[in-house]
Amino acid sequence: MHDTTLSERAGEPSRTPKPSIGFEVNTVTLDDLKAIIATGIADLRAAPLLSLGIASIYTLGGWQLVVFLLVLKLPYLVYPLAMGFALIAPFVAVAFYAVSQALERGETPTARGVWSAVKDASGRQLRWMAVITSFAFVIWMDLAAMLTLSVYGASALDMRGLLQEITTTTSGWVFLLAGHIAGAVIALLIFSISAVSFPMLYDRDIDVMTAMGTSVRLVQRNRITMALWCALIAASMAAAIASGLLLLPIVLPVLGYSSWHLYRRAVRAAG
Repeated sequence: MHDTTLSERAGEPSRTPKPSIGFEVNTVTLDDLKAIIATGIADLRAAPLLSLGIASIYTLGGWQLVVFLLVLKLPYLVYPLAMGFALIAPFVAVAFYAVSQALERGETPTARGVWSAVKDASGRQLRWMAVITSFAFVIWMDLAAMLTLSVYGASALDMRGLLQEITTTTSGWVFLLAGHIAGAVIALLIFSISAVSFPMLYDRDIDVMTAMGTSVRLVQRNRITMALWCALIAASMAAAIASGLLLLPIVLPVLGYSSWHLYRRAVRAAG
């Protein structure tokens, strides 16, 4: 078995009942990356109300988590929570995969159809991938709490004082840099195993190890392109957070749809 380029890619069925099937990864160019983003935007335009409705549910959930942390007087976890959302974003995007798949088939996506498709997929190996990324998210939050409390102690409970300390002192900038480096390592590891594994597990009845292995091979073959894709996801999420999550209902659908089309272009069944 050998990897192929996109020009060699053949058609493939929507569902494959054999978990043991092999997969090949394609070369993904910068032009391909531009194309999948353009197609993601096109899917948003094709189903705007449904897209915004799904994304708004997640946005509301994000605000509820922020309020929950503030009520518990854990303000120092708000920023890690917001940035860590990118770790679980592929799982959140499963509903958008259903919309893109329906549009590919020439169907009109509906809320009932999306719910049915997601429910069907969650009964397979997709749930185990969700467990893995959720575990990584917990580690992310624990690491953020440990670093913050070990450096600032009880003063971390004062959000205004903590922000001033971090942004106006040398030690604060060092702390910020160290925290982002540690977070980046976790994020890159999770990105490698989940870049296309979630749409694969949604689309096909395969085992989670096959999906993660295929995702890692894709990232290894396309290091520069996938690094750009990872950076774009991070930048988009940062912009959404900076807007007070107001941009999240736009960012989530575009990233979700684009992730689906990346999978469709980059992975195919062997033979």
